[in-house]
Amino acid sequence: MNTLNNILNFEVFSIGDTTVKISKLVIIVLTIFIIKILLWVIKKALFRKHTITTLDTGTSYAIYQIIKYILYVAAIGFILENFGIKVTLLLAGSAALLVGVGLGLQQTFNDIVSGFILLTERSIKINDVLEVDNEVVKIESIGLRTSKALDRDDISIIIPNSLITTSKVINWSHQSQKTRFKIDVRVAYGSDVDLVLKILEESAFEHPEVFNRKLIEARLINFGYSSLDLQLLFFSKNVFRIERTKSGIRKIINRKFAENNIKIPFPQMDVHFKSNNSENQIDKT
Repeated sequence: MNTLNNILNFEVFSIGDTTVKISKLVIIVLTIFIIKILLWVIKKALFRKHTITTLDTGTSYAIYQIIKYILYVAAIGFILENFGIKVTLLLAGSAALLVGVGLGLQQTFNDIVSGFILLTERSIKINDVLEVDNEVVKIESIGLRTSKALDRDDISIIIPNSLITTSKVINWSHQSQKTRFKIDVRVAYGSDVDLVLKILEESAFEHPEVFNRKLIEARLINFGYSSLDLQLLFFSKNVFRIERTKSGIRKIINRKFAENNIKIPFPQMDVHFKSNNSENQIDKT
């Protein structure tokens, strides 16, 4: 026992009035180990199957991130107090320094605050499909300063959290897992409109990624300069890869148009030349 006490009380080094002993280093290691164990247990509890049925993945992730940051801050404060450093006095003494650093790192602090807003407000969650700065992305993770997303070309994009909280962001998957999309189609004048509308609805009906096929609707929306303008409306759960779904529906439409001899017109313009007969008569005289 005496040997163990001697080892724990052995001085590694000292800075001023602060002496670092083996016992303090052991406390630091144990604190970090306990934090890791607690986070592992909390993560397992939050992401269990029966928990996910009541909490979606995004909510569980947000709760876990907030708990993780709180535990880390508490651990850092405990370690500093263990070394004899008063955290309250440290913050009070460095107030002026923090003001200067805050002015220099204003955008960074803005991103950090925005990260806490995203995690607590939960208007944006993991796997949400967003349109940010005219770019459609899927959120993979929300960090303290930045969020990681994936675009439709499978390229990772790092987004500052302040861009999400301060800009106009369209959340395609916020209210429900399905979203309505549209495909614009033009056909030549003289086409059988009823037949064209039927073909458009059948084309969407045949695609396997169209959700609730009773909600499929085709409309005649306008009489264009050189065509009849129609629109196909449908719902799909494949929000992130919707361009692939639209391409598949367009291929079916093109095939059915060819089978029924329905033409998609080229842009046309008629130019009429009017001769001035009176000027010709004057020139002849």
